[in-house]
Amino acid sequence: MTKPTGTAGDPPYLRIVAEIRRRIAEGELTPGDRVPSTRRIAGEWGVALATATKALTTLRLEGLVESRPRIGTVVAGTAPTTPARRRPSPAPDPEQELSLARIVRTAIEIADAEGLSALSMRGVAARLGVAAMSTYRYVPSKEDLVLHMADTAFGEETYPANAPEDWRTRMELGARTLWSLYRKHPWLAQLGSLTRPLLVPNLMVHGEWVLGALDGHGLDSTRLFDIHVLLYSHVQGLATNLEMEAHAEAATGQSEDQWMDSRAPALQELVESGRFPTFSKVVGAFEDGYDLRLDTLFEFGLKALLDGLTPLIEGQEGVA
Repeated sequence: MTKPTGTAGDPPYLRIVAEIRRRIAEGELTPGDRVPSTRRIAGEWGVALATATKALTTLRLEGLVESRPRIGTVVAGTAPTTPARRRPSPAPDPEQELSLARIVRTAIEIADAEGLSALSMRGVAARLGVAAMSTYRYVPSKEDLVLHMADTAFGEETYPANAPEDWRTRMELGARTLWSLYRKHPWLAQLGSLTRPLLVPNLMVHGEWVLGALDGHGLDSTRLFDIHVLLYSHVQGLATNLEMEAHAEAATGQSEDQWMDSRAPALQELVESGRFPTFSKVVGAFEDGYDLRLDTLFEFGLKALLDGLTPLIEGQEGVA
């Protein structure tokens, strides 16, 4: 366990701040380098997650670090040249400015930068600089907070008032809009399943858009809703990999390419086993390996899905 620097009488979070500030000032951490996450700080210094969050918030207020989505907290572009000991400037009482919208936006920032697993009510309060129980006056639990977060995030994109008349154009717009939101907030894809859907108004807006594209083409209600679910599952199914990869990289310290390189002997063994001739032929044809690109797969899958649905949808027009 690391012993924080600073004055012994300081609160634990200030001693953690002093130690990370020292590492930045002495060049151990340089601009762009990741600083310890809240979970790593909690483990390394033996403090609560809320204390770790408060330490990072203090460093962020000082301009020493900044949050970057899907990367975490990194050293800001300019670091001080001396380990000057300074405390955050006095600010107005944050509890006087607290609101549900501010709590939700702060929680989204945490989830974007560090993943949903790093989110806690105490951590949000620490980031806001308020008492641990203050947020409960606005939202009763983490589960309720996550629902507010999801509703807010899904509401960041909307659709034109005059919808395209062509069903395919409208469905493409709906799918790409959802994909852009999952790209921006990868944790969204972890919240609901097809069997237990997330029921928040702003996600329903996206569903309404797609259902409206399909309505009026002679499809019965079951088939119409099946197509809606199928399109949604294509978007969400690929999007789950965004957050899973972020978790894997944080846990292993390896990028996707580094992880694949480390598994090269196992892959070679499978290729040379003779048990999987088609796999071996396909893999052997790649000059520089297979580049898995989720955006490309999304577009490829969307086109294939809509191409396959075209005879069904357009063949029903004028029927029923």
